[in-house]
Order: sequence, then C-alpha cells, then structure tokens
Amino acid sequence: MNTTPARSAGTTPATSAHATPATSAPPLAAPAAATLADPDTPFAVVDVHKALRNIERLAQRADRFGVTLRPHVKTAKSLDVAALMHGGSPCCPVTVSTLAEAEAFADGGYTDITYAVGIAPHKLPRVLALLRRGVTLRLLLDSPEQAAAVTDAARRAGLRVPAQIEIDCDGHRGGLRADDPALLEVGRILHEDGCLDGVLTHAGESYFAYTPAERRLAAENERDAAVTAAGRLRDAGLPVATVSVGSTPTAHAAEDLTGVTELRAGNYVFFDLVMAGLGVCRPDDLALSVVVTVIGHRPEHGWILTDGGWMAMSRDRGTAAQPQDQGYGLVTDLHGRPVPGLVMTAASQEHGTLTARDGAALPDLPLGTRLRILPNHACATAAQHHGYHVTDSSRSAPGPAPEIHTFWPRVGGW
Repeated sequence: MNTTPARSAGTTPATSAHATPATSAPPLAAPAAATLADPDTPFAVVDVHKALRNIERLAQRADRFGVTLRPHVKTAKSLDVAALMHGGSPCCPVTVSTLAEAEAFADGGYTDITYAVGIAPHKLPRVLALLRRGVTLRLLLDSPEQAAAVTDAARRAGLRVPAQIEIDCDGHRGGLRADDPALLEVGRILHEDGCLDGVLTHAGESYFAYTPAERRLAAENERDAAVTAAGRLRDAGLPVATVSVGSTPTAHAAEDLTGVTELRAGNYVFFDLVMAGLGVCRPDDLALSVVVTVIGHRPEHGWILTDGGWMAMSRDRGTAAQPQDQGYGLVTDLHGRPVPGLVMTAASQEHGTLTARDGAALPDLPLGTRLRILPNHACATAAQHHGYHVTDSSRSAPGPAPEIHTFWPRVGGW
C-alpha cells in the first residue's frame, strides 16, 4: 500500500530524472511556520543548500567516470528531495528499499526503478502491478528459488520481470560470491524467460573503512566482484546489461569504474555523523538535523534535558564503534553553529540528555532554548519523522532563528 502523505502546496515538482542535479535551491513557498522557532518540537530540518552541495559532489564523480548515477531514495524517502538530484527533469533512475517507495515514486512520474532488497515471492503481485503501469521495476535476488518464483510470475502474467543477481563482495549481507557455481544456475533460470538484467553489489563493510586507503580498496573490491560476476555470466552466453555497484563511502572513494554501468548511493544527500567519522564528509556537510527544546537541568549530574529522545533521533549508535563516539548526536544552535563540547549522550523515549565532554564547560541554556541535533544515521533519524521543514543556509536572513521555506513530506510504510 502506498502510504505517502499528501504533498504540500508550493513544494518542488517531483517528476525528476536526469543525472544533472539542480544547481540552486528551487523557489520555496513559506508555510504557516515562519522560522525554526515556530513548529512544535521535536521536528526534522533539511538545509537545502547543503543537500544540493552534497548532490552536486557525487554527480560530478559519476560524470567523471561516465556511469549512470542511480540515487538510492531510501534515506530521504521524499519526492521533493529526489527532484533536487536531477534538476526536475523526467525519467531519472532511482533505487528504492521498499515497494511503498516504488509505488510512491511511480505515482510521482518515475519509471526506472531498482528495488534493491531481495524479493519475497508474496510481493510479486505488487511488482506486476507496477510493471503493468509501464514502470521498469528491477528486482534483486540471489537464489534459484527466487529466480524460479520470478520467472513463474512472469510467464503467468505474460510480462518480462527484469531481475538482477545480488553479488556478495565483502560478506556483509546477502548475495552470491562471484565464483559461486549457483551464479550461472540463477542466471540461466532468469534468462530462459528473458528476465536476466544484470548484477548488483553493495560494499556494506565500507562503513567500517576508516582511512582513504581502506575506502579505495573497498571500492576496488566492490567493482571487481561485480565485473567478475558479469564476466562469468557473459562467458556462459548469458546477457548482462547492468553492472551496478555502490555505497556512499565507496562512491566517494572509487578511482576506476571500468566495467561498471551504474553507481548507487543514498546517504550522501544528507550525510551523517557516521560518514563524518569515516572522513567521507565534514560535520558541516550534514543537511539533516532535529530541532529540540531544553526542558530541564540536572546540574548535580552535569545534564541538560531536552524533549528529543530516541523517538526523534532513533536508537542508532553508529559512531560508538568509531574513534570518536558522538553519542546520539552533536549539538548546534538553531543556525547550525556547533555548541562546543556539547553532545547528546543518552536518550529515553521522549527525553534527550546533553552533557559536556573533553573538559568543556556545560553551557548556560535556559528552559525553552531550542537546539539542533546532528544525527548518527540519517536514514534512521529521518524515518522517525513525517517530513522535513526546509531551510536554506545560503540565504537565511539574520535573526534569532532561520526561516522555514516549505515542508517536504516523506514516504512511509513498506
């Protein structure tokens, strides 16, 4: 079921598609809430200026390598954010992580979609419904059983159901190793009914690559696994149209994508503290934050309490394994300026606890003070909210709080 919220008036059109991102923020219509001092807290904020900067950075890399950029929309889950990635032109390729996303983006005019989660047979009727609408929806699988289910559904429906074979490049998750004998078996099952589209891999272990050299090696290994698998299939007489690779760390580290046809990434549009901890971005690149309000003080413990707990930030503690643990997030003022040494170190359902570290003095933040928290994991934090209040740090007027230009809803559900 498509559980997309209704689109807000004045938002950017979402029929986007070319690999050329918008070069400037689109015209934004002001909603009832005028500044970040107005909506009830907690709420999610996207700085469109930073998002555009992040988008342009990866678009330039894809252009340099001559590969198609297929953004993964699972992070923002927003038609409006996706429109930024392609300048509003039609028919852009995207990657999704749920069929609800696929249905919502099809409703928004997208016709070239990869569903990059292994297919469960009971979901095939929704896949077929999208294909009948003229959407090219590519599926992902890694077993003969899945391949047989897809080809059986294709025969019964009289449709071609394009599918990609997932390749395991680093032991992180699902997929077949490039040298697995089952690769050719799966390929043949798909090819018999015209369903073999190509191969896809994701270097999930790159999220633990802490140096530029490690990330370059992860990108090289990711490419080699996909290209080797494609070569084995072709040597067996099986067609491979698509060789798809990508993760945010490897997409920004790759030096050679020979043999690859498309590049995928999703987190990069917002970035987060995990990516900053790896060195993929800087904290100043983070486009997503959550506004919270100070609701209390426990000076005997060195605590400042806010109304933003894990329901606002998520339980994700992705930086805990990194050299610099950022707790549940770094703290800034409403204009995005870091509050020195202040970190969200604990969370209950609706309470956040801020403490000072590295010898920093606990700042004087009176009851009612509004702050922004930069998240560990943008995908998880964004999922806690119905949408984004949009600001633009490149043109915000002076004042106690940045202007809100519009509201962008998110897609929900599965």
